[in-house]
Amino acid sequence: MSKVLVIVDADDNGAKASSLPGITCGKQIAEKSGGSLELLVVGASGAAAAKVAEAGYGAAAVHSIEHADLAPFTAEAWTDAVVHAVKTVGATAFGGTATSTLRDVVPRAAALLDAPIVTEVTGVAGANAFTREVSSGRAIATLEVEGAPFGFTTRASEFEPAAAGAGVSVNPIAAPEISKRGVEVVSIEKTESARPALTEADVVVSGGRGMREGANFKVLEELTDLLGGALGASRAATDAGMVPADLQVGQTGKVVAPNLYFAVAISGAIQHLAGMKSSKTIVAINKDPEAPIFQVADYGLVAKWEEAMPKLVELIKARQ
Repeated sequence: MSKVLVIVDADDNGAKASSLPGITCGKQIAEKSGGSLELLVVGASGAAAAKVAEAGYGAAAVHSIEHADLAPFTAEAWTDAVVHAVKTVGATAFGGTATSTLRDVVPRAAALLDAPIVTEVTGVAGANAFTREVSSGRAIATLEVEGAPFGFTTRASEFEPAAAGAGVSVNPIAAPEISKRGVEVVSIEKTESARPALTEADVVVSGGRGMREGANFKVLEELTDLLGGALGASRAATDAGMVPADLQVGQTGKVVAPNLYFAVAISGAIQHLAGMKSSKTIVAINKDPEAPIFQVADYGLVAKWEEAMPKLVELIKARQ
């Protein structure tokens, strides 16, 4: 029987929200192949695995590998753990959400296992067939992988987060020999923010090149905070140094699919659209009536942001 092993990024509070779409994809693969869905949690302690097992997420089992060198994260150490788990469990497929963590780990594990891999999956067409965007979303390709095991990473915006279900037991797997191959984490610098994470927010307000300078993002921040959302930006804006690079939305940035997406002074280059076009409702504000962003927008306003944004903020404050 086939086994689909989904790698879950978790902490003492349980599975991180970013991992849940990957579980949904894994479940669909298991259903197509007539196999079982199983989860893998790796880390320095078993507390995270226990929390994941309580939620279950429809999995048949939760496997856990504990080792002091698995936290803080290094791709080298996690790859050793994943390869060992795939062999021990007898997984026919392994992977998860295409987070920065698994984008680093799954290809490494596939290389060591001499396994094929399909990345940025947008749909499950069969037991070993998947759809994904190509040419910056201009076309959808269906890919088939041959052999087992194979690796996969899932685009989070295309799969619903897995829901908690009945709890399951934790199956501890003895840790293999872990090697960080000379890599040492010297320090970790975290950006603290009261706003939700960009990839998890229900509302995202993004600004583009037309904002001209970082100081002008203040009006976007005001709208963002009024709506309880997250701030984003196009690559042109981050490359120009207006805002930090970790706010970039697009093909080479973060892929988001909020319920509401504001694109302010963003022309709508295909690379940006690839990162936000799955948003439920898109509102575009741009002074150029021919801007490509209007082709995907549900609501469009042809206006200068300097005039439109203060008025929009004023109206929302009055409505609230």
